[in-house]
This record gives sequence, structure tokens and C-alpha cells, in this order.
Amino acid sequence: MGAHQDQFRGFAKYNLEFNRNLFDRLSGLDDERRKRDMGAFFGSIHATLNHILLADRIWLGRFATAFPATPSLAGAAVVHTFPSLRHELYAGFDDLHAQRRETDAVIVRWADALSDELLAATMRYRTSNGQQREHPAWIAATHLFNHQTHHRGQVTTLMHQLGVDPGVTDYLVYVQ
Repeated sequence: MGAHQDQFRGFAKYNLEFNRNLFDRLSGLDDERRKRDMGAFFGSIHATLNHILLADRIWLGRFATAFPATPSLAGAAVVHTFPSLRHELYAGFDDLHAQRRETDAVIVRWADALSDELLAATMRYRTSNGQQREHPAWIAATHLFNHQTHHRGQVTTLMHQLGVDPGVTDYLVYVQ
């Protein structure tokens, strides 16, 4: 087992636990506050959470296409085409929460199955604007987790602005 696999397994656990905690805390807010445009990049908490889920499914779809023999992604809800990175997958909070849990379980299975060979393999895909990209798969896996963390940081800022404590957000807490 390599360091990359351990790192990605830790990130997957962090993602799962952080999202569980985040959605539990956000369930105490009404839809008006979750959907209020507060000037964040995607506007609201709800729109930012939708974007995170969309991006996760886009990256999982890219992995499924680049490495079709990946059993952990077989049957998973992935995204191959989308109108924009602002596309709303789920208007309802309960639906968004349920789909977040489903995708987090897929990410944990996917991370558990990552191998040195797959992570070192060249990954080829097209970006949302059609540009061809090519790099080792570990770079894309790192980006998937970094992207989640970046936007969840925005969500926790919006939560603070609404007077909601997001709780502990440190990676070290989740992996120990």
C-alpha cells in the first residue's frame, strides 16, 4: 500500500464525515436561508453544495471513462455532460443530502480501490470547455479532494455569517 492510497483513503473519510456533519448542521436552517444569495462564488450555501456534488460526479465520470475497468464506479451516479458548473442537480435540500451521502459512499469505495498502477497511469479527458487534458491520475484524484475542501470552506464562511457553527473542520480531527 502506497502513501497516495493512504492519503486518498484519509481524504475520503474526511469528506464523508465532514459532509455528514455539515448537512446535519445545515438541516436546522430553512430553505430561504440555505438558498439566500450571500455573495459567494456560487451565491448561496445550497448552490455551493450543489456545485460540489456536481463536480465530484464530473470527476468520478472522468475516472470511469478514463479507466472503464474500475469496479467501484460501476453503476455510480456520475456526470459526463452538463450545461454549466452552476447546474443545479437537486432543488430540494433533502434530495441534495441523500445524493451527497450516496456519492460520498461511492468516493470511499473508489478511494479504497485505488492502486499505485491506476494513480500513476495517464488520465485523459476533456474539460468543461472542451480542452483536452492529460496527466497522471493522482493529480486528478488530488484535485477532486482539494476542490471539495475549497468550496466547503466557502460554505462554512456562509454558515458563520448566518450564525451557524460548522463545528470542527480540521482534517487531523477526522483521520485520527
